[in-house]
Amino acid sequence: MNLYAGLKRRAAQDQPIRVGVIGAGKFASMFFAQAIRTPGLHITVVADLAPKRARAALRRAGWRAEDLRARSASGAWRSRQTWVTDDVDALTTCDEVDVVVDATGDAVAGAAHATAAIAAGKHVVMVNVEADVLVGPALAARAASAGCVYSLAYGDQPALIAEQVDWARAAGFDVVAAGKGTKYLPHYHQVTPDDVWTHYGLSAAEAAAGGMNAKMFNSFLDGSKSAIEMAAVANACDLSVPEGGLAFPPCGVDDLASVMQPHCDGGQLERRGQVEVVSSLERDGRAVYRDLRWGVYVTFAADSDYVRRCFHEYGLPTDASGNVASLYKPSHLIGLELGISVASAALRGEATGSAQAWNGDVVSVAKRDLAAGEQLDGEGGYCVYGRLQPVEASLQRGALPLGLSDGAMLKRAVKAGQVVRQRDVTLPGQSLALDLRAEMARNHRRRAR
Repeated sequence: MNLYAGLKRRAAQDQPIRVGVIGAGKFASMFFAQAIRTPGLHITVVADLAPKRARAALRRAGWRAEDLRARSASGAWRSRQTWVTDDVDALTTCDEVDVVVDATGDAVAGAAHATAAIAAGKHVVMVNVEADVLVGPALAARAASAGCVYSLAYGDQPALIAEQVDWARAAGFDVVAAGKGTKYLPHYHQVTPDDVWTHYGLSAAEAAAGGMNAKMFNSFLDGSKSAIEMAAVANACDLSVPEGGLAFPPCGVDDLASVMQPHCDGGQLERRGQVEVVSSLERDGRAVYRDLRWGVYVTFAADSDYVRRCFHEYGLPTDASGNVASLYKPSHLIGLELGISVASAALRGEATGSAQAWNGDVVSVAKRDLAAGEQLDGEGGYCVYGRLQPVEASLQRGALPLGLSDGAMLKRAVKAGQVVRQRDVTLPGQSLALDLRAEMARNHRRRAR
């Protein structure tokens, strides 16, 4: 509860936290809007493949033309200006950047950006959950060795869930389950960018006018984003993942304590201490009463007669036994809240969630029958969706991580519903990501032994 005080001190000392942002999409734009309103924080560099688009995003968020510069970050924070460039390497090594934010959404590129930033002694806030799930444990280990912070992004659901889990454990509770809500029906796994907008009540023309990316929105619908985010939570909070992938049980906020516990206790989970996503739709398509579509939750256990009595006395929503209670947050504000992670890293040297284990992986599953010679198009595309799996199952199967699927060429046919294996494809040049994955696999096997 002292981040704002720390930011005000930095402002009074004229020593703001200097931030470099890679990628100027929606998440970053929301951060831009709040950064100019936050004392003690200044964005010195923004790097994007399309600098013109980045400047437009900054202007929409409140930057004036005179706030932007075309070349060099030298003295940018003293003049309160922001350098806009397409040179990511210049950003990650810039002396006037303390914290690097990767908001690209590209897993392979994010791995490279974070590795370079850590090597240059920068803290990293990884908005790019795809990169975190692909190689986060390796990046977190490198950051720790370098004395840097590697962090999930506050405002995005994984960091908010990690905060709730940390609260429960620090208060002495055993975490039964943790996760988020989403809109889900089983057939959504086969949805492609061609028909995604019908599920959002939009026409393709309306979506295009709003600058909405079909693949990105489809990744939320087809289950890939949920798998990615729950893998990040499982790894950051050392929670288990379901053997058969996420089940997406329909559940409203009033029933979290009853539904989000193990089968043996009357709930819908495989075991205690697991991640899971709840659906805002019943399986017949009806809306769930008081759904949690935009929010996050944790369920936790009393495991004591005295604590059960306290739950009752203070009106906590519990299951019928009174032993399991729930806490939820109904919304998240993504980039508008990102400054919490930046301030926490720079002022406290603490992450708002960071990989502590490697429990969950996201594997590529064929949406339809795929033929040899086809090129996969990654997350939210036409070919595959992401399924959450325990790491042991992913490694034993030799599964193709979803984060490596974009651009992979199939060497053999894969039937609809089958997991694509790494030996089924030829990968484009992704040597750094593959090296980091190999490092994680070696460490995992060593710990298992």
